[in-house]
Amino acid sequence: MEHIIIIGGGIGGAVAHDLCLRGFKVTLLEKGALVSGTTGRHHGLLHSGARYVLHDLETARECMVENRILRRIAPEGLEQNDGLFVALSDEDMSHRPDFIAQCRAAGIPAEEIEPAQALRLEPNLNPELKSVFRVPDATMDAWRLPMHFFATAAFNGADIRPYTEVTEIIASANTVQGVNVFDHRTHRTYAIKADLIINATGPWSARIAAMLGIDIPVRPVPGVMVGVAERLTNKVINRLHPADDGDIIIPQRQLSLLGTTAWLGEDPDDFDLPRDQVQLIMKLCSEMVPRIGQMPVHSAWMASRPVIVHDQNADPTKISRTFDCIDHAQTDGIEGFVSLFGGKATTMRAMAETAADLICAKTGRNISCSTQDRVLLHYRCFFRPGPKKT
Repeated sequence: MEHIIIIGGGIGGAVAHDLCLRGFKVTLLEKGALVSGTTGRHHGLLHSGARYVLHDLETARECMVENRILRRIAPEGLEQNDGLFVALSDEDMSHRPDFIAQCRAAGIPAEEIEPAQALRLEPNLNPELKSVFRVPDATMDAWRLPMHFFATAAFNGADIRPYTEVTEIIASANTVQGVNVFDHRTHRTYAIKADLIINATGPWSARIAAMLGIDIPVRPVPGVMVGVAERLTNKVINRLHPADDGDIIIPQRQLSLLGTTAWLGEDPDDFDLPRDQVQLIMKLCSEMVPRIGQMPVHSAWMASRPVIVHDQNADPTKISRTFDCIDHAQTDGIEGFVSLFGGKATTMRAMAETAADLICAKTGRNISCSTQDRVLLHYRCFFRPGPKKT
């Protein structure tokens, strides 16, 4: 049985889940707590894809497909509340025809509703609405949803090791053989042998690849998010224009999370929060929901997205949020090493399917993906002692 090491405790949980179902031995390594990186720090939007239709149709299609799948396999990790795209200005209205056409092209059901109806649904919206579309956005729990994947992977035999940092990738004759790790709990260093390694570390992917002298086109794109201590809407609210700063409001329990900003970063561990962006987000989101302008900031934080960047001068809000999976035997002559990067939390299952398909092809296994229809175990199962499949 081939032994696969997955580096990364975010989307890596979905990869572990898929590989276990296909009969591989799986060890997952995460240098900190599970879901402590980008995957657990986003604002919690289960994308319909409508946010991307005006500039990134590929990602929009990916999101709508995965939105439907996650509603089936992990309903307890979601609030299936839908979203509204609101036009407030003539500039917003100029995007309306393209928004309708591109939603249709991406397979996203976008229903135009009367502003009066939108105000009945969401009384805190700006009453100066010019046009409103209802789409199948939803709210996900940024921590609980990925833990559903970890719980199911662990039940099916995955060896999941948090606080275990990879310090070196062991390779000989251009073939990976395993990793050296440091256990932050026991302060012990040891080696783990493997047949294949998957680098699924998000914005840290380039750092892991560099251990083998490999360069991959991923950059951290940090963004600021803000929370206010009141649930001001029950649906996700987006501004009807190409995705930009401060144009989304997401209800999370009794909070409203406001976002976001984006700039090209260098270090995914740089969490120096720009305070001016907090005020910018508050100002821009108050145009959609005026009450925000009267509220104090409850919390503010940052996360670095792993974004595929080929043009270093590109506008980070317009760069595609699609994903890539690279077999470095094909691109760099390093056998047994695969990098999976880019993407969204919404597309983590699809990313895992792509990586597992590649691993099956490399190992000669003709086993198709079944994660589209396998209902995941509840996240609490990860913490309950009990029998595991082996």
